[in-house]
Order: sequence, then C-alpha cells, then structure tokens
Amino acid sequence: MASALRVQVSPSALFHYKLNSISPVLSKDPDLIVVIISNGPGELSTWVKPVAKKLDEELKINPFTKDKKISLRLALVPCPNATGKEYQVAQQWDCFEKIYQAKYFWKLLINPKKFSFWPSKGIVLFLGGDQFWNVLLSARLNYKSITYAEWIARWPFWNDLIAAMSPKVKKLIPKKYQSRCKIVGDLMADIEINSKNNNPLPEGKWIALLPGSKKAKLIVGIPFFLEMVDHLSGINPKINFILPIAPTTNIKDFYKYNSSKNPIANCYNSGILEIKDSNLFPYCKELTTKKGTKILLIEKNPAHEFLSQCTLAITTVGANTAELGALTIPMIVIIPTQHILVMEAWDGFLGIIGRLPGLKWCLGLIISLWKIKKNKFFAWPNITASRMIVPERIGKITPQEIAKEANGWIVSKEKLIRQKEDLKALRGKPGAVNAICKEIAELIRKY
Repeated sequence: MASALRVQVSPSALFHYKLNSISPVLSKDPDLIVVIISNGPGELSTWVKPVAKKLDEELKINPFTKDKKISLRLALVPCPNATGKEYQVAQQWDCFEKIYQAKYFWKLLINPKKFSFWPSKGIVLFLGGDQFWNVLLSARLNYKSITYAEWIARWPFWNDLIAAMSPKVKKLIPKKYQSRCKIVGDLMADIEINSKNNNPLPEGKWIALLPGSKKAKLIVGIPFFLEMVDHLSGINPKINFILPIAPTTNIKDFYKYNSSKNPIANCYNSGILEIKDSNLFPYCKELTTKKGTKILLIEKNPAHEFLSQCTLAITTVGANTAELGALTIPMIVIIPTQHILVMEAWDGFLGIIGRLPGLKWCLGLIISLWKIKKNKFFAWPNITASRMIVPERIGKITPQEIAKEANGWIVSKEKLIRQKEDLKALRGKPGAVNAICKEIAELIRKY
C-alpha cells in the first residue's frame, strides 16, 4: 500500500495564504497600483462606487494606462461608523482586484508584502475615513497620495495632490501648499445628476425615513421611527413613506430591533405586523405596522431616484445628511439623547476609543455628553454653512413631537422651498468623478 503523502505548511505560509484568500490573486504582477482608502457605508455608496467604476473604465481606455497592468484596490480602514459588511458590499461591484478588510488594516500597514505584491509605483486615494490613514499608507508604500477634501485638507504637506470640492477648501490650505490643490468639484453634486427618475412613485406626498445603517443607530431608530410614522399617518393619512435599506442592513434587522431582543423597543408603542413583497417594484418590500401604516422598503442601492421624489426626509446624523443635502431634499435631523448609552456613532479617534471593551460604558457616555455639549451643529449642511439650515432635534424627543413637526413642514410649501434653495447653494459644482479620474491618469503619465 502506498504511504500517504504528507505536506507540512509553516504557520507563516498559512497566514500568507489566508490573507491572500481575501480576494482573487492577480494573474500577473501589476506595474502600478491605485489604492482607494475608505470606511463606512455612506462614503462607499456615494464616493467610492462612482469613482471606482469610472476609474476602472478610464484605466482601460486612457492612452497612458491601457498598455500597463494596473491594479485597482480598496483598503477599508477602522471606523466607528462602519457596519462590518462593507467588504461584502464592495465585492459586488466587480471593480477591485483586491479588497483589504478594515480588521487587517494595521497588519497591512506593518507588513504589506504578507498580503500581496506591491510594485514600486502606486497611488493612494482618500475617499472616506480619517485623512491620516491615507498619509500613513502612502508613506508606508512610498506611493503618491491624493486626498479628496470636501471641507478641509488636514495634511497638505504629505499629499501630492489635494482634490478639493470648492475654492473654500483651497483658501484654508497654507499658501505654500496651495499649488498642490485642484478644484475638482463636488462628488455629492454628481449624485443629483445621476438620480434620474426612472421609477416614478405613485402621486402624493412622500417622506423618506433614514434611521441609520449600523446597530447603534438601528436599535433606537427602528422602534422610534415606526411609532413616529404611526403618529404622522394619524395626523395626515395622505402622507406616504419610503425607507431605503442600506446595503449593510437587511430585512431581518427590522424584526430583530423591533422585538424583545432589543430592550429599547419596549420604550415605544410600535410594532411590525408583516413585511411582504411590494407590487410597485421588484426590489421593494412593503412593511405594515400593527396600526396599519405602510412603509415602502427600497432594497435598491443607491436609492437616489426614489429619495429625489420625496418632499421631506427624517434622518439620523451621519453621511446621509450630506447625501440628502446633495439631492436638495429638505430634512429634519434627530438625535434622541434619552438613549445616550447606546450612541456609538461619533467619528474619528474618540469614536474608536469610546467603543473599546471595558471602557465602552464609561467613556462612551462621557464622549457622547461632551460631543453634544461641544458641537454646535451635527448635520453636514449646518456644519458647512455654520448656521442652522436644517432643523436638528436633540434631546429627549418623542415620536409624537417629530410627527407633528414633520407635518408642519409638509403643509408649508414656503418653508420647504426655502430649505431646498439653501441646500442647493451649499454644494460645489458637479463633475468631480471625471475630474478625479483624470488627475489620477495624469499622475500615472508623469510616473
């Protein structure tokens, strides 16, 4: 009998295999790499996806790049607003030859060669998260660095190019580094151009509901929003509701966070009677509350063509306020502080340490209270304008109060027009997607 063949695999080789099994191995080592840095669901859907798709197309047809083997990759970075499903979402776009999950970022930074081959030439593009991640990775790989700066460029010295949303960003950069800055336009403004109405909603007043895309927001948002729509439907039965489901969320989450598994659900008189397929569109479902209010759940992402048809949006804080602002949709932003112990949605380093095991309860509470007291504004339109453009309701707010205020906005055409005009005035010019891709092609040409 032939003896069994035994193959010994070293731990380091096994580790190398596991890391590289994250995504397919290239058939040929690339001549150059473009790595996009990003973090949460909002940035992925509104910034990364359109740029990646256009860049993938541009690199194949541009005369400076079509004859080179160029690898387009995505590096997800640690972020308190991430859901953990960003990797799976980005995989579906079929744009990236490799995707590095956020949990591997530090290992990638320390020893990139354990992940894959890295040629001497490359570009790191910042499209979400903390801009310092971009600085670290580009320095580690010795690649050129591009930062898309929507409001401010934090590290101009370490960037080869700053792609700015507007001239306001350039003015904030020290004069000796302003030559590195180019005005490319507003990535969010491109959203409005691409949100063509191919699927018209039935006639009537529609309100968009955006309770969040991560656990810390959904455990509050789902029971709060469900009770709110019941009250609003009671005040004005002619109002219709849509709720775009984030790609990092699913139907099961609605049942889960409105059940006994979520203690906060007991604080609200809301409930789900059923969720069934909708007759309107194949990628929609219809949620019916126990009081008979119907909500159209949109499973298509992004849902801009549906959002753009809404008269008003009721939303939590986050990138969604910038997204709604780009679509010039009037909104009410809510932060129910009666559930402050579960609030983990803060950005940056403080958001990360506020979620550390053992420190989560104490530090999370302190950080939340400090942020609420310190920050003047939370919604991106208000932060940008340094004044109150969209109403922010912070405190021990109730679904009844928000329902009453929402109806007040719905019946006031003048207020809606005024906010819409204010939102439109805030945004930069469209064309940022094309401009960023052309700048990358130009950098490749100069290599």
